[in-house]
Amino acid sequence: MLDDYFRQYALIATFAAVAVAIPISMLVGSWMLSVLKLRPQKPNPIKRAIYECGFATLSGRWSRFNFRFYTIALVFVVFDVEVVFLFPWAASFGALSAEFGIFVLLEMAVFVGILVIGWLYAWRKGSLEWS
Repeated sequence: MLDDYFRQYALIATFAAVAVAIPISMLVGSWMLSVLKLRPQKPNPIKRAIYECGFATLSGRWSRFNFRFYTIALVFVVFDVEVVFLFPWAASFGALSAEFGIFVLLEMAVFVGILVIGWLYAWRKGSLEWS
């Protein structure tokens, strides 16, 4: 029993080692090829030019970013994650309620209640208004 327990940790450690070793070996290999002058390195003005979505840049400096895009994206992510947690709960509600009773419904009501309080706070602060 205990041997199988540690075997699972060995499997996780093996996957973690492979996940770290592959990118590091690729970086070291690329560095070694550049040291040995086997990797081509021919910079020119076209390669150094800024390229974005197939269009040349319109200005030479960074433009200001409207923070409201970020706020709306964060609110969207919060409620998107809520759906990710809510859907499996709803799919297994029958089996869960048979085992745990009304506690399952109250637990999800508290979860949704906390999210509604956050949504009302964002609404009151004006984070959801564009103008």
